[in-house]
Amino acid sequence: MRSARPAGALTLCVVTWLLASGCSGLLPRSTEVTASPWQTYREAQQTFDKIIPGKTTAAELRELALDPESMPNIAILNYSDVLRRFMLNQSVTLSDLDQGVQECVMAKTVCRGYEINQRQVKKQRNGSFWLDLFGFKRETHVEGWRFNALILLKDEVVVYKLTGGQPVIQESEHQQNPLGPVQSIGSKLMGGWL
Repeated sequence: MRSARPAGALTLCVVTWLLASGCSGLLPRSTEVTASPWQTYREAQQTFDKIIPGKTTAAELRELALDPESMPNIAILNYSDVLRRFMLNQSVTLSDLDQGVQECVMAKTVCRGYEINQRQVKKQRNGSFWLDLFGFKRETHVEGWRFNALILLKDEVVVYKLTGGQPVIQESEHQQNPLGPVQSIGSKLMGGWL
């Protein structure tokens, strides 16, 4: 019977410590990373700055690691894919498009495009494990970057390039439910009646 007291005291100490510390190390974390030769947005942009429409060839793109056969997550577009992307409705005509896009579309089967979408996003929940678990308070922090680009080639020469994205992603989301799990149950019940 005496040995039960030290075990009970130890359990009480562990539970007290967990409650006091908030157990933030137990909160979920996630990372979304697209396989890429670049670690940052700037590295990706610097690679694309080396591409010169009218000069850069498909072989030179391979040297820059922009080859769909060796670099993952590059979509290959045919000329009808390109046409759909640029001529979204009937009010846009071929003459409205950039000269490089016009050349590519008019070349038809010798036109192709590369669509590159790269991202690195980390999500981390912060705060108290217990408040998060029971739905009273949830804090999520998101950070990272997103890069996208389009390259059009005609007869194995780049005729058009376009880059965009988001160099810095920093978002915070805070949810507070004063009634915790009771509030989410109430929302589900009320949602069913509405």
